[in-house]
Amino acid sequence: MRLGALEAGGTKMVCAVGNESGEIFERESFPTRDPDNTIADILAFFDGKDIEALGVSCFGPLDLNEASPSFGSITTTPKLAWQYVPLRARLQQALRVPVGIDTDVNGAALGEVLLGAGKGLQSLVYFTVGTGIGGGYYYQGKLLHGLVHPEMGHILLRPHPDDPAPRGFCPFHDGCLEGLACGLSMERRWGVPGRELPPEHIAWAIEAEYLAQMCVAAAVMLSPEKIVLGGGVMQQERLLPMVRARTHEMLNGYVAHPALVEDIEHYIVAPALGANSGAVGALLLAERSLR
Repeated sequence: MRLGALEAGGTKMVCAVGNESGEIFERESFPTRDPDNTIADILAFFDGKDIEALGVSCFGPLDLNEASPSFGSITTTPKLAWQYVPLRARLQQALRVPVGIDTDVNGAALGEVLLGAGKGLQSLVYFTVGTGIGGGYYYQGKLLHGLVHPEMGHILLRPHPDDPAPRGFCPFHDGCLEGLACGLSMERRWGVPGRELPPEHIAWAIEAEYLAQMCVAAAVMLSPEKIVLGGGVMQQERLLPMVRARTHEMLNGYVAHPALVEDIEHYIVAPALGANSGAVGALLLAERSLR
């Protein structure tokens, strides 16, 4: 099966051609510009590729209500030019193939649970910790949607006592996860991007505290069989072990399962698909659109 994948991000677009096994035959990335020019770039990539369907893992928020006339549209994004752009409809009309769409983090969760770190499991939470923070949840064959889609990046946290900016930087919520722990928040707090901070800087202990609170919330509210942490901020090698250790301390043995009590290094993990989680997830969304 020849499928198309679009990983639509706020700063760049990744287009790929592959199959339902997650193999990627061809890929290209380019900057996210205004909607008309960006969609033209996407269509130019897929021209002549003979794909049977397209899957889109997209930045949001999105309208994912299939009964809605604006299904597949981007809604109240901070990228003002992209607000209420009917992305799915425009791509489907131009390419004349089925188009499956979901959030970027739900797409990554799908890729990881079916072909990556959670292969064989029935539930998995995927968090991306990068420019922003978001979470996707796969449970028994389905990606979680409800009233809208999850906005896990906006749960409220307890501030770290040594945080010089304990209210965070979210324009909507004081003390929310994204406002406290995303890459942009780290840069605003410390004056330099996280990648420029040395491993011993207190920033990483503060970051681990916030991400551990995130993992505890996921573990006790959703009870996934695995938590995957991706995104650019997680590239700091010390951070993942620190998050695991602090999560273990916070849970304090309450969730009495060996995965959390004795084997947390295999419970909170990095993406097995690496930087391809979103693209592979988009291929799987394409395959699902044909069912």
